[in-house]
Amino acid sequence: MIEPTLQFIHCPDAQGGHRMAYWQWGDAQARHVLLCVHGLTRQGRDFDTLARVVLEAADHPMQVVCPDVVGRGQSDWLKDPQGYQIPFYAADMLVLLAHLRPFTLDWLGTSMGGLIGLALAGQPGLPADARVRRLVLNDVGPSIQWQALQRIGQYLGKVGVFATEQQAADALWAIASSFGPHTPQQWLELTRPQIKPLGDGSGRFTLRYDPALAEPFKAVTPESAAQGEVMLWQAYDQISAQTLLVRGAQSDLLSLQTAHAMTRRGPRARLLEFAGVGHAPTFVAPGQVQAVLSFLLR
Repeated sequence: MIEPTLQFIHCPDAQGGHRMAYWQWGDAQARHVLLCVHGLTRQGRDFDTLARVVLEAADHPMQVVCPDVVGRGQSDWLKDPQGYQIPFYAADMLVLLAHLRPFTLDWLGTSMGGLIGLALAGQPGLPADARVRRLVLNDVGPSIQWQALQRIGQYLGKVGVFATEQQAADALWAIASSFGPHTPQQWLELTRPQIKPLGDGSGRFTLRYDPALAEPFKAVTPESAAQGEVMLWQAYDQISAQTLLVRGAQSDLLSLQTAHAMTRRGPRARLLEFAGVGHAPTFVAPGQVQAVLSFLLR
């Protein structure tokens, strides 16, 4: 079975910089890069199934790169939690892309990862190696439902302590069942990279993200969210990449109204919905994988 290699890159910040981890699949010299960026509390191993299928299907050299956004996975935690915001994440991705130097760049972003991709793809004047050819926005758009932000705020930062991997998987499923149907084995495989030993010799586990992610999130108000929405629509309207918008049909974060608006303006995204799924599809189910594959490699 194909496995990724774990790499690190140094990214600057006002506190002296931090390391960002990324998982590199396929030919590290390939100039066709698919960058897969995860959601708010997740990490780069969420895309294992997709990465393997893409590389098996590609008829030319390419690599799939899945970063652990700072504060998650194998990446450093920030000294200043106010750095846990989209503009700073986008700056880190520019550092990564300058290192990878893709000739062809495709981007798949789930939720937060989609917002980072939207912000970059809608920014004029980027260097050639940061220009997105094909963009997949997974269950996210410029307008985010306030009720969904409130739901996320109820669990964000509560990393917990678990006696076993299975207990952790059960706890995560309680807040992530909207991801859609998964077998117990599929969910356990998605959970394992998401947890780490507590480090006290007890054999217990905790989640692999910085609880301080919650600090800037808690400062969001309906007014500041509305201001951010205006800027995101401005960025979306400047996107020139071919764009696929994936939506869980039962999503509480990306409304059908916003999704339809995204098909009419900016890059006029093609909308693809998955029944029986909320926020957000995981690209583990074969139908989800094949739909994205046909868009990226057609």
